[in-house]
Amino acid sequence: LPYPMLRERNAKGFRRISWDEATNRIARRIRASDPKRWAMFVTSRGVTNEVYYMAQKAARFLGTNNVDNAARLCHSPSTGAMKYAIGVAASTCSYKDWYGTDLIILFGANPANDQPVTTKYFHEAKKLGTKVVVVNPYREPGLERYWVPSTASSAVFGTDIMDYWFPVSQGGDIAFLYGVIKVLIANGWEDKTFIREHTAGFEELKTAAEALSWETLEKQSGLPRQSMEEFAALIHSAKTAVLIWSMGITQHAYGGDAVSMVLNLGLSKGYVGRDKCGLMPIRGHSSVQGGAEMGAYATTFPGMKPINPDTARELSLIYGFPVPDWPGMQTGEMVDAAARGELDLLYCLGGNFLRTLPDPDYVAQAMANIPMRVHQDIILTDQMFIEAKEEVILLPAKTRYEQDDGGIETTTERRIAFSPEIPRQVGEAKAEWKILRDIAAAVYPDKAHLLGCEDGWRMREEIARVVPFYDGIQHLRKTGDAIQYGGPHLCAGWNFPTPDGKAHFRAVPLPNLDRAPDLFEVSTRRGKQFNSLIYD
Repeated sequence: LPYPMLRERNAKGFRRISWDEATNRIARRIRASDPKRWAMFVTSRGVTNEVYYMAQKAARFLGTNNVDNAARLCHSPSTGAMKYAIGVAASTCSYKDWYGTDLIILFGANPANDQPVTTKYFHEAKKLGTKVVVVNPYREPGLERYWVPSTASSAVFGTDIMDYWFPVSQGGDIAFLYGVIKVLIANGWEDKTFIREHTAGFEELKTAAEALSWETLEKQSGLPRQSMEEFAALIHSAKTAVLIWSMGITQHAYGGDAVSMVLNLGLSKGYVGRDKCGLMPIRGHSSVQGGAEMGAYATTFPGMKPINPDTARELSLIYGFPVPDWPGMQTGEMVDAAARGELDLLYCLGGNFLRTLPDPDYVAQAMANIPMRVHQDIILTDQMFIEAKEEVILLPAKTRYEQDDGGIETTTERRIAFSPEIPRQVGEAKAEWKILRDIAAAVYPDKAHLLGCEDGWRMREEIARVVPFYDGIQHLRKTGDAIQYGGPHLCAGWNFPTPDGKAHFRAVPLPNLDRAPDLFEVSTRRGKQFNSLIYD
């Protein structure tokens, strides 16, 4: 996408317009709209933390908290469950903890396809004796054998990754994990000292597990009691383990509860806060971890602070302009609001709702009902061609490596890495954060100086002040420069940043999988990225 483009109602296609015209059209629409009637979505396709940060700051400068990002579609169930259980919402360990751990357990995850760079870690870990356990309805070919191109022996002969496979049924993870925990408790295999001294809620979980019949657990999990006993025996013999989960756990109706059960299992053995152990929600895209931490989220401000009057007042003092104190629309709510005619403008920075949300016909009808849609992107996507109710504007963006003054991204293991700017110009494409800043400044030019962040260097200095655990990023200058916030382990030494300083078990209900005769379930791998998704 090289130039700004415009398509008006009943026009057969797009026509090229200037940046000034595009910016002024968008600014006029925002000025004329109630802040609660427009929204912004930010994707995770190579979006730097600077873009996420400016997106949320521009939105709040313009009076709305209706800004959300792709983490909402991926790991929001992990965020809630992890904050409750251990007080943090990021991976507690580092990739190096895979080396020499007794077990790596993958729940609903397929790193061979989705995070292929991790296969080198699998290869090295298995050379040190680590066993890999997969809990997933589908036996992923890439997890059976993978050819790691950067390792000579693997590139030629391949690496057998998977050692054990437990084929749970669709939505059967919760029942399966209850069965495993039931076996651990019956045999006294849980870590009693850790549970007694560092946790709360175990007795409630124990009561819930003991009350469930094996017949019910076998039916829901799709696996016999023997399989749950085999898995529990693996856990019993493992002094260390890293538990990894991804979209196959989070992206269904019981995602939050399924994550809680993974956490319950890890906590039952104290697999957190120490070497070769960890609870790892592995990410599907670069820097999606940073999106929420930068505050590009409808329910949190920068630093993952919840939106309320006190935090809004605090951020207002820092920014020098009033920040709204009401929770914004989440991604799905934006589409529903559009369908009801309650949205005047939707600003999509990347992404494609036709490909990432269920019921694409409904999504298309909802988006066609928005008076103005803005799509800021690098390439064309089919959602851009949905008919314009009044106008659709396309804004050409630079890639993450072309962002002015370079950019930072946050990896799954909380490592914030810097990439310098690669000078390259395609048409009239602009740095993504500059586009956002220019539009916000055009809406209220008399207050534009309050936006700050005139360049990438000053923006990183501001991020380090506003999000203290990112302090250090302002000193990153060249390729390879990185910091890891929180150190190698979060919750190190079993110090949990929860109100009572303890980790918390959570007894969750079994899913209600009794369906009406006219409903059915399907499982799809969605282009090999997501596993065991559930639709009704």
